[in-house]
Amino acid sequence: MREVETDIQEGVDIVMIKPALAYLDLISMTREKFNVPIAAYSVSGEYALVKAAAMAGYIDEKEVTLEILTAIKRAGADMIVTYFSKGAAKTLNER
Repeated sequence: MREVETDIQEGVDIVMIKPALAYLDLISMTREKFNVPIAAYSVSGEYALVKAAAMAGYIDEKEVTLEILTAIKRAGADMIVTYFSKGAAKTLNER
């Protein structure tokens, strides 16, 4: 939180938190404490984890992807930078 506060004092327009999934708590705390746009970056490792588990048949990739993105949004992110963008958009348009 000190780093976020320092960034804000230095004049940032948007606070970026990454990796998003591992830091849902920090996204939430930042939302509660500061009035600044929050971007969450779902890093390539999170994407690779979902892809590998789906290819192995352990998970439903579409459902898990939407759960991850929903969790990030519910934590307080205003925007999500993610490798899931195209697939999630396609899934949402199918619904």
